[in-house]
Amino acid sequence: MNIRRVRFDHPDAVKLNDEVQAEYAERYGDDGDATALDTADFDPPRGVYLIAYDERDRPVATGGWRSQDRNEEGNEDGDAELKRMFVVAEMRGRGLARRVLAALEEDARAAGRVRMVLETGTKQPEAIALYTSCGYEPCTKFGYYRHHEESRCFAKRLSGT
Repeated sequence: MNIRRVRFDHPDAVKLNDEVQAEYAERYGDDGDATALDTADFDPPRGVYLIAYDERDRPVATGGWRSQDRNEEGNEDGDAELKRMFVVAEMRGRGLARRVLAALEEDARAAGRVRMVLETGTKQPEAIALYTSCGYEPCTKFGYYRHHEESRCFAKRLSGT
């Protein structure tokens, strides 16, 4: 697997984002994640977007982080918000999400972020299992879906205070 930095508007990122949005829509019976995202959110040094490619150079997994600081949606200073973690169905169960997650954590740590945070939902038990097995713990709800009953938020300390 080859993990590459790309812009959020890269054609492969758009393709995988469309796939993850379709999966969210199917699981939750809506139009997908309505959280506002901008391509610039993932531009270094304030974020990064990664795509994992298989041996045939097909995009098979993705994820990004964007800087967040204390705001009205419940973020704290030094947060790196995880977004659009996704592995295509036929490649699941091979450890790709763990590898992308580790790369994102390392990048956010190098950028000086102190806490990785994420929001997922009750209809994504596989995601919850991944994050808790990687050291994430429930935290105060934040973000666009913080008032939704199905929302679950998690955090992991990346560095010092």
